[in-house]
Amino acid sequence: MINKIKENLNKRWNIKFFDELLNTFNSFSITEKAIFYTLTFIFCISGIILLNSASKATMVNIPASGGELTEGIIGTPRFINPVLAVSDVDQDLTQLVYSGLVKISSDNKIVPDLAEYYEISDDGLEYKFILRDNAYFHDGKKVTTDDILFTINKIQDSSIKSPLRPEFYDVQVQANSEREIIFTLKKPYSPFLGNLTVGIIPKHLWSNLSSEEFPLSQYNLQPIGSGPYKIVDTSTEQKNMLLIPIFYELKAFDKYTLGKPYISKLTINFFRDEKSMIDSYNKGDVEAISSISTDKMELIKEKSSSEIKKTALPKEFMIFFNQNESEVLTYKEVREALDLAIDKQKLVDTVLNGYGTILNGPIPSNLQDKKENLNNYDPAKAQEILEKNGWVLSSSTNVLEKKISKKKTLTLSISISTLSGSSLEKAAELIKADWEKIGVKTEVKGFDFGNLEQNIIRPRKFETLLYGLVVGRDMDLFAFWHSSQRNDPGLNIAMYTNSKVDKILEEARKTRNDSERMEKYLSFEKELLKDTPAIFLYSPEFIYITPKKINNLDISKITMPYERFLNINEWFIETNNLWKIFNH
Repeated sequence: MINKIKENLNKRWNIKFFDELLNTFNSFSITEKAIFYTLTFIFCISGIILLNSASKATMVNIPASGGELTEGIIGTPRFINPVLAVSDVDQDLTQLVYSGLVKISSDNKIVPDLAEYYEISDDGLEYKFILRDNAYFHDGKKVTTDDILFTINKIQDSSIKSPLRPEFYDVQVQANSEREIIFTLKKPYSPFLGNLTVGIIPKHLWSNLSSEEFPLSQYNLQPIGSGPYKIVDTSTEQKNMLLIPIFYELKAFDKYTLGKPYISKLTINFFRDEKSMIDSYNKGDVEAISSISTDKMELIKEKSSSEIKKTALPKEFMIFFNQNESEVLTYKEVREALDLAIDKQKLVDTVLNGYGTILNGPIPSNLQDKKENLNNYDPAKAQEILEKNGWVLSSSTNVLEKKISKKKTLTLSISISTLSGSSLEKAAELIKADWEKIGVKTEVKGFDFGNLEQNIIRPRKFETLLYGLVVGRDMDLFAFWHSSQRNDPGLNIAMYTNSKVDKILEEARKTRNDSERMEKYLSFEKELLKDTPAIFLYSPEFIYITPKKINNLDISKITMPYERFLNINEWFIETNNLWKIFNH
């Protein structure tokens, strides 16, 4: 048998077709052979090109691990700790180093993070979470419900003075096992789930510290969290007997619950001021910078390798009316005319150098579907409304007046209180010019921050106030417009009262369905705008300059500067080619 196989292998096989083909080729002349070789070469090259094109058509680029990013931030870290973080630089680093039970996704949804899943009771009072079994801190210790309970207890500790304490006031927390924990509220509050994005600190590192020692711990500057990046190196310099961080180097955390981030390395450089950060960017020492003042944008060097990303933040600047301090403001036609007389686009262009969005109401533009950016500037219509309601321009003072009785005539005179030496004072002067064009005598009153807050806003001692409010992601507008919040420390600065609006806001607070809650807020907005308790002016834009090499970076739904890092675990620089059939 074996010999037979060897015989067949050694046997010369003759195939008639190929023999005839070879004989034909041998009969070619030199010219014919040259043509044949040329055509064969062209055929082979064309085949390779076609195969390559077909291969590319059936392949996709997928994110791959690798690459690094260097970012500049203004300020010096002090509390890289979710319990204490207040400054922008502390919140930026806390976002990178820590993770919470849940997180906000790039499409503005709340998704599980340290939690595997969660359940909310029908009455909206109980929130139960089950932790992932693969949740770890950067030092390799497992995350348990003891860590969750410890973190919330520290937030609730009044002696620690956590800025998050109001969000967890009267919230009861109970750990039933290493993986199950329950939060119980005294009354339904639909935005509460968003509070649980707070980062979790490891109990095994912090538990031996007293409340007094808590803000002094080395872990405030050498943090250990469970977030997408862990700090692996730092550099400091000595100033006035203190060691000041110059940069932090962070590495992608292999055991991050939502998957190891694609970008392998982050370097965060710290700068004392905006100018030094911009200079470093222009020289190429850092690749990304953010929160640039609009008046500093002209200092930014244009680079083909970079791009400017911007989005409107839910920080709303408006003019609040105080009808208790000014009789003329009790007339609805006056409030409507004052709104129509302001050129809001000019405010955006002049005060914000174009980096802003006109406001049409209390709901931030980036948190709703409508995209209108309308400037309702119409001074002619404003004058028409006033004239129709009996306001007449005085020939002697060139100011509008209204005779309300035989003995009493009102003069349309208003003051604007605002923060002195700021862009708000600049905006107030532009508004003054607009109002005076239609016959409104206007005075701008500037105050320093402490005086404005303590003596003007809190006791409500103003006629109109040009100021800003931060709405936040949960968009809990109750605090700003419900009648129960009229007086200090409530934030209803206009002291607005409307029973129908109150009811809508109360219902919105209890509604867990996002689309239903938005419908209620839209109804609220419609009712509020009928009354004109304030003039909505503009929202400034957050500016983030990044290298074009970064893919999948989305800041369209962020509400605070540090939220630019919300989906940093999904950013990528490097890619691999993969056939589509394997891309699942």
